Amino acid sequence: MQERLQKILSARGVCSRRKAEEYIKLGLVKVYGEIANLGQKADAAEDKIEVDGRVLEEREEMMYYVMNKPKGVETSNVCRLASLQVFTFKPENLKTCKPVNERRTVFDILPKHLQGKVYPVGRLDKDSSGLLLLTNDGVLAYRLTHPKFYHEKEYEVITVRPISDGALMKLGKGMIISGERTKPAKIKRLGGNKFTLALTEGKNRQIRRMCQKVGCPVKELKRIRITTFSDNRLKEGKVRSLTEKEKSVLLETVGL
Repeated sequence: MQERLQKILSARGVCSRRKAEEYIKLGLVKVYGEIANLGQKADAAEDKIEVDGRVLEEREEMMYYVMNKPKGVETSNVCRLASLQVFTFKPENLKTCKPVNERRTVFDILPKHLQGKVYPVGRLDKDSSGLLLLTNDGVLAYRLTHPKFYHEKEYEVITVRPISDGALMKLGKGMIISGERTKPAKIKRLGGNKFTLALTEGKNRQIRRMCQKVGCPVKELKRIRITTFSDNRLKEGKVRSLTEKEKSVLLETVGL
């Protein structure tokens, strides 16, 4: 199938479409040894495509799933290894990536046909629940988790006691946590002790530490949105694949 070269490079995980256009303009992309032009199409399955002298290799099929993670399930220990393998990720390496104290992880509730094939994007602490993307697409994972890309994650927060407007304002403006100022957050009150909070960063247990600092410890914390993606129908502990439309929108949102 003929596709634009920048789309092929993005789909193979080489770079974003915008960066691919730069490579083409610089003459770094060739098709059968001939320097490619911007807008040129090729067949990734048939044509010999080179990027900076290296032949573009076939990429494994990308898989995109979402889990409604229950409380009590660990993700941080399995994420740590995955984050080191953004472009050379091999899911089979994660089969033994289980906490030494045998705590329950997301791999324990993944369907067997997905175990060792996808990994969680970012972390969602053990005491929190909600949406967790799972994929073997390291480029997408990098785009969603690195703070320089400013992709929002939204959470529903319930505190142990009613929270004042002043406290919510402090959460929204940002505050000093462990010597670093948090970035501004979007806040929407839902009730006396219930609100939503949208962040573009993900420091360890950030929301819990922020709420603790304003005197309203978190009772329940649930992730309800990852950039443009949300699903309020997925039952807790269940996993499903993203639809083609959801996948397309998500990839476009992060510039892939």
